[in-house]
Amino acid sequence: MKNLIYLIAFLSLSIYSQEFVETSFIKDTHLEADRFVSVSSFDATFYIFDNVLFKKEKNSKGIDVGYNNFQLGDITSVNTFNPLKINLFYKDFNTVIILDNRMAEISKIDFNALEEQKYVTHVSTGYDNTIWVFNQNNQQLELFDYKTKTTRAKSMPIQSNVLDIKSNYNTCWVLTEKFLYIYNYFGSLVKKVKNKGYTSFEQSNENLFLKKGNKLFYLKNESDNFIPIKLPNLMINAFFVTNETLYIYDNETLHEYQIKTI
Repeated sequence: MKNLIYLIAFLSLSIYSQEFVETSFIKDTHLEADRFVSVSSFDATFYIFDNVLFKKEKNSKGIDVGYNNFQLGDITSVNTFNPLKINLFYKDFNTVIILDNRMAEISKIDFNALEEQKYVTHVSTGYDNTIWVFNQNNQQLELFDYKTKTTRAKSMPIQSNVLDIKSNYNTCWVLTEKFLYIYNYFGSLVKKVKNKGYTSFEQSNENLFLKKGNKLFYLKNESDNFIPIKLPNLMINAFFVTNETLYIYDNETLHEYQIKTI
């Protein structure tokens, strides 16, 4: 009986010790931006100011490289997962621009000009010359090859409002109002998890970091357990995760934290 009590106490302590993902403060950096986008593995910071995408290098000496295309309207989203093929999505004009690592335009995809038009609402990076797009016309996630202008893969229709999508070269995650869907690069559904109020997310090494209200949660790869991330009281206007570093932007300061994942 005594051993059973000790076992219960040990299990309770183990569960309690994993109640939060701990973080440790690294540094704060002033950043004047309308929107913070990401930080690369080489410490280049991407941000949007006056509808221009800027890349701030670590040793830029105050001169940041920028890209603009005002005729396409406002930038809807930016994906820098592949630094050699950065994609900018202009939803109002149903267009994606691909940039190289010098922020020079290397490709333009006008979905209105395709033989089979697509009305795209979300975009993320794929492997090779592909991008993941959510096509509102058929409610499907599609892997689109922008060189051959063909669709390599399609999911089954998604019957829920899409909030956010993220990807790496092997997997695409789609967050909807009802579920988080996980797809492989063939467009096949691998898993779905009920959405409990999350509105946006980031992925790093196939682990997910999700936002609900002004709080962040951690979802380890192949787990269904959403764990709160322990942070000071910050306004989370934008966030990004790379490896085990968490960046939080509050419209004035870029806060940097080390994540102690389980």
